[in-house]
Amino acid sequence: MSLKMLAFDFGASSGRAILGIFDGKKLDLTEIHRFSNDPVEVNGNLHWDVLRLFYEIKQGILKAGIQGYNDLDSIGVDTWGVDFGLLDRDGNLIGNPYHYRDKRTDGMMDEAFRIVPRDEIYRQTGIQFMWYNTLFQLLSMRINNSPQLQSTATLLFMPDLFNYFLTGTKSTEYSIASTSQLMNPVSGTWAYELMDRLGIPTGIFTDITKSGTIIGNLNPDIATELRVNRAPVVSVASHDTASAVAAVPASGEDYIYISSGTWSLLGVELSKPIINDKSLKFNFTNEGGVNNTVRFLKNIMGLWLIQECRRQWQREGENLSYSQLEQMAMEPKPFEMFIDPDHNTFAYPGDMPGRIREFCRNTSQAVPQTKSEIMRCIYQSLALKYRYAIECMEEILGRKLPVIHIVGGGIKDRLLSQLTADATGKHVIAGPAEATALGNIAVQAMALGEVGSLKEAREIIKNSVPTEEYIPKDGDAWDAAYDKFRKILDKAQHI
Repeated sequence: MSLKMLAFDFGASSGRAILGIFDGKKLDLTEIHRFSNDPVEVNGNLHWDVLRLFYEIKQGILKAGIQGYNDLDSIGVDTWGVDFGLLDRDGNLIGNPYHYRDKRTDGMMDEAFRIVPRDEIYRQTGIQFMWYNTLFQLLSMRINNSPQLQSTATLLFMPDLFNYFLTGTKSTEYSIASTSQLMNPVSGTWAYELMDRLGIPTGIFTDITKSGTIIGNLNPDIATELRVNRAPVVSVASHDTASAVAAVPASGEDYIYISSGTWSLLGVELSKPIINDKSLKFNFTNEGGVNNTVRFLKNIMGLWLIQECRRQWQREGENLSYSQLEQMAMEPKPFEMFIDPDHNTFAYPGDMPGRIREFCRNTSQAVPQTKSEIMRCIYQSLALKYRYAIECMEEILGRKLPVIHIVGGGIKDRLLSQLTADATGKHVIAGPAEATALGNIAVQAMALGEVGSLKEAREIIKNSVPTEEYIPKDGDAWDAAYDKFRKILDKAQHI
């Protein structure tokens, strides 16, 4: 008898309902429903349209039932990190959740450091400093005397919020909690002392539950409405990167992963966090994974740069596909100009091509004039930023890692995978593209007792999906380009 498991995977720009069928040996995936996930700007603030997103979840369950899968064995939800919804004492949602790219967190890191020194925050949380972290979002609300925060009884991160809508159960899953910069990765509990010092209310947080916990069954009203069974809802590794990492089809431990999408999450999987002077210096993060593992990683801006260029050119009347943009990137002469993908200049939506030109101008480089030159600049800069992050990570770890596993939708961009191999000089294995959904479903199978371990889950995934290998080439040319790139990183600190 096969297991029928439904995974909802929310990225920063789209969401999908993916049906997983597990026959005891292999996982087979079918996309049931796909929808856009569009931020909405209202009165100068950027929000998630959370009720529409929950409507899309119900549509996914409904479509599964229509296609003959009205007796699901389980449901699981994963989303992006850090963002949250607030509930009042009656359990009602207070307003639309804010988008992490909303500018209310501008200046909040400096505000936090005035109260608690930067190194002390890091030693308590082990999290990479990013302007949008939950800590800085809540600090902004506290400083601005937010009526919403004052009315809050419970905070739920986005996947936990959807689970609450589905089941009525309020809980917080380990991997998503770990993205907040409000959790201690050593103890796996909330950093209450840090919250107290920053004036963030501690009573609004629920207990942290282990990834793969069955938190309840589908609400009877929803089951009746959608004409499906009251399937168990599993709190999977609900941060999308945690699910993606769970699906890395690796046999040993000596590998680097890159979860490639809007963001590139580059790191290794460890049994315990690394929190020391070097990890602070290089701004590495310790986030939670399946079986209480630690994802020691670096957030890199990723395909956001290409996505935003495409949006800008669409506004100007030219609708280019991603495959067309990939082809265009192959045309210009390489290594003429570089950007730091993680510079604040590129953090927010709007006219990305113009910002790239301005960055090149401000760092005394040639300025890309054509779309092809802009694409080439992005591609080679991303590949070289991966190299830089890997060198920093290997210095922290004290060892070299020979293989990179790239998973996620970004593997469809074969040029970026090849350039990653070239820039780093490492063997690259790309796949699966649907890593997040596969990891989500694998954890559901573990929760149901049908898969015994993460190692077993990865072996099943390895046998279920193809991968593609990329061998590095042109090493001397890339070494020379890397020297130029490092100089641009130094200049970027001053603009």
